[in-house]
Amino acid sequence: MFFHWDWLRPQLTAPIVPTLGPVHPDALSVDLFEDILRAADTGDFLPYDKDRRWGGEKDETALRSDVVHQPERTLIPTLTRRGRGTVKVFAYGHHDGVVNEAAELAAKLAAQYDAFNAKVVRPLGPDTGSPRGTRIQLKRFTDRTCPNPDGPVRPVTAWPAAVQKTFGPFADTMAADGLAFLHHQMQADRCGPVLAAVVDDRIVGAIGPMEVRADAIGRPQLMPQYFAVLPDARGQGLGRTLWRAAMHWGQTHGAAYQLLQTEVDGPSDQLCQSEGLATLGFSHTTRA
Repeated sequence: MFFHWDWLRPQLTAPIVPTLGPVHPDALSVDLFEDILRAADTGDFLPYDKDRRWGGEKDETALRSDVVHQPERTLIPTLTRRGRGTVKVFAYGHHDGVVNEAAELAAKLAAQYDAFNAKVVRPLGPDTGSPRGTRIQLKRFTDRTCPNPDGPVRPVTAWPAAVQKTFGPFADTMAADGLAFLHHQMQADRCGPVLAAVVDDRIVGAIGPMEVRADAIGRPQLMPQYFAVLPDARGQGLGRTLWRAAMHWGQTHGAAYQLLQTEVDGPSDQLCQSEGLATLGFSHTTRA
């Protein structure tokens, strides 16, 4: 075993695992960290990797030989070949100097692996003052009933054909939010249902795909979704209606929970906070 859990566990201020992203606190274990190192050797997806649903090959891998693991800090670098290449170093540890060490390692490895980008990912605890970056939020479906909201929301395929055709232009407009990628997956029939909000026979918002899969300990998890509303359709409560419809879908399809990542103080973050989600911590990414 590579990792010492008695070293690593106190450093995990937020439940973030390299190449996997946020995980449920109950699933956080030394085995997850060991698994990402084994996957680095094989290049395979782990059975519970959320990105496995998109098919193909795992894009991000841990750089096993460059891991720094000591009693007071752990630095785990990963490499992504997408685009011009990115090295990320996940910096676990309580002292501020761990960020500088991680930045030096990221810059060195970016040069070594000919990657254009070098970044540091710092997990931060839920009590962090004035946080920046992304908030990790937990929605539990066992806490209370998630009723189906009233509103113009239904699966894309349940709308009339003329309305369905408006998804393409909507997706192109919201490409920066991942909707163009989602549209491509929908056209290839490689994802679950997508819920859409319609105004005047035009799709103006969507959330999806809706899929439930088992996590590392076998608990059913509602997978992360792409979520967007056109700028000219905001302020009407459609985002909240879409989100509540997605939560209703997840609960009725047996999900125990969902993990969400939202930009701190952004619209989705404010929505989730107003809906009572639990904050598990934060992830702050900086350039090295």
